[in-house]
Amino acid sequence: MNFTVVYLPSAQDELMELWMTAPDRAEVSRAANRIDQLLRKRPLESSQPFGERRVMFEKPLAVMFSVSIDDCLVTVAQVDRLDV
Repeated sequence: MNFTVVYLPSAQDELMELWMTAPDRAEVSRAANRIDQLLRKRPLESSQPFGERRVMFEKPLAVMFSVSIDDCLVTVAQVDRLDV
């Protein structure tokens, strides 16, 4: 089953800011692409529960999101940079 991945506007802004200020933009792009790929294919297996949401780590990024199985939808609510 494939999921549709959407980012809340605030999460899009966070990702853009992280990319713009990153010492290695390519690294951030690779991590974001890998996150999107994992969220599309296996969002539950690739993440951990975090309260009512889930969290995934793909250095140098971390994302917090929710999953609607019935709608095949993943909604990314927050993007942060990991301290590496």
